[in-house]
Amino acid sequence: MAPVAMAVRALLLLAAVGPAAALWPQPQLQRSPPAAARCPLPPARFRFAHAAGSAVGPGCAVLDEAFQRYRALIFAAARPADKLNISRDPLLLYADTVWGALRGLETFSQLVGRDENGMYYVNETEIVDFPRFPHRGLLLDTSRHYLPLKAILETLDVMAYNKLNVFHWHIVDDPSFPYESFTFPELSRQGAFNPMTHVYTASDVQTVIEYARLRGIRVIAEFDTPGHTLSWGPGAPGLLTLCYLGKDPSGTYGPINPIFNTTYQFVTSLFQEISSVFPDYFIHLGGDEVDFTCWKSNPEILAFMKKMGFGEDYTKLESFYIQRLLDIVSSLGKGYMVWQEVFDNGVKVKPDTIIHVWKNNVPYAEEMANVTKAGYRALLSAPWYLNRISYGQDWMAAYQVEPLKFKGSSKQKDLVIGGEACMWGEYVDVTNLTPRLWPRAGAVAERLWSNATVRNLQDAYVRLADFRCELLRRGVQAEPLFVGYCDHEFGGF
Repeated sequence: MAPVAMAVRALLLLAAVGPAAALWPQPQLQRSPPAAARCPLPPARFRFAHAAGSAVGPGCAVLDEAFQRYRALIFAAARPADKLNISRDPLLLYADTVWGALRGLETFSQLVGRDENGMYYVNETEIVDFPRFPHRGLLLDTSRHYLPLKAILETLDVMAYNKLNVFHWHIVDDPSFPYESFTFPELSRQGAFNPMTHVYTASDVQTVIEYARLRGIRVIAEFDTPGHTLSWGPGAPGLLTLCYLGKDPSGTYGPINPIFNTTYQFVTSLFQEISSVFPDYFIHLGGDEVDFTCWKSNPEILAFMKKMGFGEDYTKLESFYIQRLLDIVSSLGKGYMVWQEVFDNGVKVKPDTIIHVWKNNVPYAEEMANVTKAGYRALLSAPWYLNRISYGQDWMAAYQVEPLKFKGSSKQKDLVIGGEACMWGEYVDVTNLTPRLWPRAGAVAERLWSNATVRNLQDAYVRLADFRCELLRRGVQAEPLFVGYCDHEFGGF
């Protein structure tokens, strides 16, 4: 077996396949000869190798590590004594980038079959594949419930199995601040559920970033402000707005106080650190759900509103803060993603800003049309909040979403870069994270990878049910789609 390194936008795989129905997500093109040859794969003799003429060779950590990982996945149940002759002809994977080669390896791994004697094989076939959208993400919320490092790493594995390529780490929020900052260590000491056991150390964060990179997954961190910041307050005195009850302080706090210079000094220092820790060009800056009640009660803010001529329009005060934050992040050489309220409130943002559409109070298709009409790139999550569950085949609703189904020109449609499935953590922790995510998030993964014409629910059900069984074989506690059993039940029960 000799894969050539590399792909993202286009890859050609000449090789593989057990039952064609098993592929998830479905490739762009798959064809086999009428009398496809079966090629045995004896585990003792099978190997991955760089083909002659490959642009990369041994020493490429991404591919060398992937070769080991996928060999173990494919032959997990192999018997040491398996011995067969292998075809002299190699199975070839051509790819334009290393990352595309990873996707090709995943496709190959799904399509290795086993016969009634337990022998491994692939059938001759040709696959041409590439993703429909470049941004295929999953958001995990680690503030409402702390997710152990192991759970995050296992989630990254299954993301790679589904060809998802962006981990959106909603790392902090109102309930807790588990990110251990070296610039402001009191944030996690005072704001984490437990500063010893429920924090992500610098080593943890680097582990996540590198583990993701080796699987072709970007890590985009979200530090949401000025709202969703109550956990910041204990570790950063003076940062949050002191709320008033009449003329007296109430003893409670609201969003970040946007009127003091010290606020922006703090924000600058923190985001300097974040920019150095997280290598991705983009940082998610949030900007959603700012409750103005506390701001309206604070006499200093009332005086500031009058001085600035904002009247009683607190969206202008929110925009004042966010504009300064965006300028700070831009000065650090970073790009930013924001939730849709930033756009809705008319904040001036850079042309390369990504607007993240999540709300359903206005039809999300209308919001997508407005965002792209204004010339901004759009990212869709509104119909893909997987923390919301219902009985039965609720993956089907996510599967039937069409991200480009809105009124707009082809130029507008080109500004839709993809989407993200979201798993918010109010009622999700390590005990139910995996079965709630998988295989349901796979519905979003196929919608973002496969051709828009891939929409047959019955076909998707057969393939997803088969893929769920493959996830069980790989040790993933994916929930069932059907009454019955898989040949490889999860070994942990």
